[in-house]
Amino acid sequence: MADSTARTGVWLIGARGGLATTLVVGARAIARGKASTTGVVTERPEFAPLALVPIASLVFGGHEVRRPTLVDSAFEIARANGTLPLDLIRDLEPDLVDVDREIRPGTALHCGETVESLVDGETMPRAATPRQLALRIADDIRSFRERHRLERVVVVNLASTEPLRELAPLHRDRATLEAALDRAASAHLTASTLYAYAALHAGCAFVNFTPNAAALCPAICALGDERRLPYMGSDGKTGETLVKSALAPMFKYRNLRVLAWQGYNILGDRDGSVLNDERNKASKVQTKDHVLTRILGYPLHTHVGIDYVPSLHDMKTAWDFVHFQGFLDVKMSLQFTWQGCDSILAAPVVLDLVRLSDLALRRAEWGPMRQLSCYFKKPHGVDEHDLHFQFHALLDYLDAAAKATPRRSAPAGTNRKHDPPRRNDATSRAGKKAPAATKGKRSRR
Repeated sequence: MADSTARTGVWLIGARGGLATTLVVGARAIARGKASTTGVVTERPEFAPLALVPIASLVFGGHEVRRPTLVDSAFEIARANGTLPLDLIRDLEPDLVDVDREIRPGTALHCGETVESLVDGETMPRAATPRQLALRIADDIRSFRERHRLERVVVVNLASTEPLRELAPLHRDRATLEAALDRAASAHLTASTLYAYAALHAGCAFVNFTPNAAALCPAICALGDERRLPYMGSDGKTGETLVKSALAPMFKYRNLRVLAWQGYNILGDRDGSVLNDERNKASKVQTKDHVLTRILGYPLHTHVGIDYVPSLHDMKTAWDFVHFQGFLDVKMSLQFTWQGCDSILAAPVVLDLVRLSDLALRRAEWGPMRQLSCYFKKPHGVDEHDLHFQFHALLDYLDAAAKATPRRSAPAGTNRKHDPPRRNDATSRAGKKAPAATKGKRSRR
């Protein structure tokens, strides 16, 4: 059982952005009994035996490159979307001010012109080498942990989407990365890599909620394995892709052939402005567009469109058209519209990921937290994208954790042949053989 007096740190990259602000406001509102836990999956009864860290015991800090305070950001959200009530912000203002004191200047190193144009506050001083910059980030996190006497810290990357880049040799090999950190800054060493490197060096669990591939490149994962720390990503699944991963299996289960799946997304806010840059958009499309072929098991015509509509602010709309073929080859179609607030959808997901990452730290687990695949568009080390199987893999993990069975085995649907080195033994850190989770273990309700 967890120590109810212990506190867990949550270090947010992009700590004053819309998602981070909504997350902090929501967590403090729940802690003070001013909001329900609707949307927080880890508040379901299945999670109760695990005694997860209480939301009230989460202590927030982070890195940011923008000037506005958390209070400023909260009022901006209230004016633009109305999703954060003004009275609630006023009630929680002392809490937000306290969190703001724990936010340090970050970096947008090599994040592309569009992201760098958003920088309007103090940033981390330039360093002679990328390693010096990474160590400053790690020192900020360590100081945060020591200042608040925290048991554990989970670092979550909520920063803006970086331009799509092919992984360079320094991303693929640990020794090459270490050498690059001691040279003059390379364009291939982006902020997302440095934040991940720093988080693991500071002894934290790391969650990549962004589509930035450089955050969980093979070299970074090798560092996580060496440090015996848990990590997971990438790109939080909260909207259209969530619907796809739940709906596409229906066609597979009924043997209906999907011929085409066209999706169009319109959104505003800073996220939309960043994705208006074709280079940044390419990173996002890559994580959204591969889900269908992985679920259905055959190639089909797909398209993911993303357009910036400034007046929408943090509200987004997705319209999808599905063309499919049935008995006697008759062609039919399905359409759906998804409308929601990006931060309201994502904030409880981040709370889940923090609490479950904290559990992994408590249980001395390390490597990719594959049991969290249902939360990501491109789950690291997992080929199964069917939301139903993903969620039941999480439930299987909960069963094992509740029985205090340390394990590092792959959940249902994981394709072991794609695992990084030292992943194939399915052995827990304690040296005991972990029970394999199987798709057939739990009935599909």
